[in-house]
Amino acid sequence: MNAQEKTAVAKKIATREAFGHEILELGRKNKSIYVVDVDIGKSCKTTEFANQLPEQHINVGIAEQNAAGLSAGLATTGKIPFISTYAVFGSLRMAEQIRQEVCYPNLNVKIACSHGGLTPANDGGSHQAIEDMGVLRTIPNMTVIMGADYYSTRKLVAQAAKHYGPVYLRFTRDAVPVIYDEEEQFEIGKAKRLKEGKDIAIIANGDTVHLALKAAEELEREGVSVKLLDMHTLKPLDREAVVECLDTGFIITVEDHNILNGLGSAVSEVVAEEGGAILRRIGVQDRFGESAPYEKLLELNGITVENIVHTARNLLNTKAE
Repeated sequence: MNAQEKTAVAKKIATREAFGHEILELGRKNKSIYVVDVDIGKSCKTTEFANQLPEQHINVGIAEQNAAGLSAGLATTGKIPFISTYAVFGSLRMAEQIRQEVCYPNLNVKIACSHGGLTPANDGGSHQAIEDMGVLRTIPNMTVIMGADYYSTRKLVAQAAKHYGPVYLRFTRDAVPVIYDEEEQFEIGKAKRLKEGKDIAIIANGDTVHLALKAAEELEREGVSVKLLDMHTLKPLDREAVVECLDTGFIITVEDHNILNGLGSAVSEVVAEEGGAILRRIGVQDRFGESAPYEKLLELNGITVENIVHTARNLLNTKAE
């Protein structure tokens, strides 16, 4: 472990840092891996890749759509390009190119985006990607992933490099707590089971997993048995894991994303088709972000430990009535 990677032992670190460390290691091992930057390498943590592997790095300037087209071309020659930009631009500005040039021909292009969800915070609503995963999960052939912390993100980036086909990887700008250790294993499309319980299920992804974990621990102190899943892959959703949650009768989803078409919607689709549970969605309340500290933005949308616990209590009370 080098000096940079040792920073991960700290209690908090942004998952964009994990991408920067892992993509450099992957690029050293595999000369087919390229980074296609859109002139924000410093923010997206690809500067070291550019410095150490210049022949595998291309900066197209502030031209996201060109990055998608160029990457599609690279993929047709056997290269594995990782487009690196902000989530709001890598999902929305590039949407047509992703659909037509990457997903339609099912090319091996990875879209690796920092500044996901509300984590751009003081940058305001224009830079906060709250629709990205929902938009991209509707496009055929696309895989959509967000790791919960530094180590899970590194493992999922490595998995994405091995996985053939279009992949969207979403990272945080802000630091988030480290949950896992470096020995944990992750598989695309398979939820990580953090707790097994029978009274209620909580399903979270990305930067909200640590909040769900704290809420679960608080509920357990009250005698509630909680099943907790880290649903790091939004698409393909681990349907089997969701079906297992139905046995509890109550499910709460937690996400740093619009509650429309994100994790809550994906889980709701399974619940609606299978039946047997009441579901509540916690996430961005179908509103644009604003300029404020990250924690304040989460609070404004009810994405807090307190609200997860409150929602769980209310659901469990319906069982007692």
